[in-house]
Amino acid sequence: MWTMTLPAPVAGLRLTFLPFSVSPSFISNRTSPSFNPHLLSRRRSTLIMASASSQTLQGAAAGDRSTAEVNFLQLIQSHQEKATRLPPLQEIRTLLANTLRGTLSTYSHKYEGYPSASMVDFACDRDGSPILAVSSLAFHTKDLLGDPRCSLLVTKDPDDRTDLVITLHGDAVSVSEEDKEAVRTAYLAKHPNAFWVDFGDFQFVRIKPKVVRYVSGVATALLGSGEFSMEEYSAAEVDEIYQFSKPIANHMNKDHEEDTKLIVKYSTSIPVDSAQMLEVDSLGFNVKVGYQGSTHKLRIPFPRRAENRKDVKTLIVDMLQAAKSGGN
Repeated sequence: MWTMTLPAPVAGLRLTFLPFSVSPSFISNRTSPSFNPHLLSRRRSTLIMASASSQTLQGAAAGDRSTAEVNFLQLIQSHQEKATRLPPLQEIRTLLANTLRGTLSTYSHKYEGYPSASMVDFACDRDGSPILAVSSLAFHTKDLLGDPRCSLLVTKDPDDRTDLVITLHGDAVSVSEEDKEAVRTAYLAKHPNAFWVDFGDFQFVRIKPKVVRYVSGVATALLGSGEFSMEEYSAAEVDEIYQFSKPIANHMNKDHEEDTKLIVKYSTSIPVDSAQMLEVDSLGFNVKVGYQGSTHKLRIPFPRRAENRKDVKTLIVDMLQAAKSGGN
């Protein structure tokens, strides 16, 4: 653990850093072109930095970390706080719309009074309500018939506890015959091999959201948390570029990893040893970088909003050209 003392006007405030990778995924930036202050309330998007002290950064780091590593982490901290990203509500809506699996929590019918958890596939409908295809033989189906109250937990990166975690609370309701075909189409669009949805013991249920909660930056100095109502969540827009994250990232990591590293170093002034693209949205992309054997996540903003998938390529090429010119 290491600490740093901030200059005036916040002198005396010490930031305490734990030895976990810093996540870029969920600290909102009010300079974002799509930021809407009315979507945030006193409940939301908190940034917590704790503990008062007059110790200096170098003194606190002595014996624990090298000066180079401390400076590296300080550069990450400074960059992440300023990097443009999607507003929290839009990132939540976008992640749920592009996630295929989560953990469903129900009230157990068999073990009364105890919660039960199941791993389930899902897809979201137009207003963001998760759709499940459930079998009458499954325990969670029996649980929902007895008590429709449930929650669905989704993690952006299951291997990184500091990244975005979403919990959607709601009530499970059966899909009507009138809506069944549209729901079936939406579900199969996300799960094209789910032939079992037409079996006689399967039915579609929709989780109608009551509230959506999130947390990010756990065990780091960048802790964000809060919640949104059903109305806010349903009205939020899905970022249309995010759906192309996998093919874009796969291409960049396979054929242009050195170019990505060059862009990161130029854009952030952080001397990374490696950089792999993770996700892309209309305002930028996230990368996992390596530095002296450790890994960290960084947010790399685009110079402007990307209009479509083709425009993402244009922006990345422009950023690479700027990095090559700036490096000479």
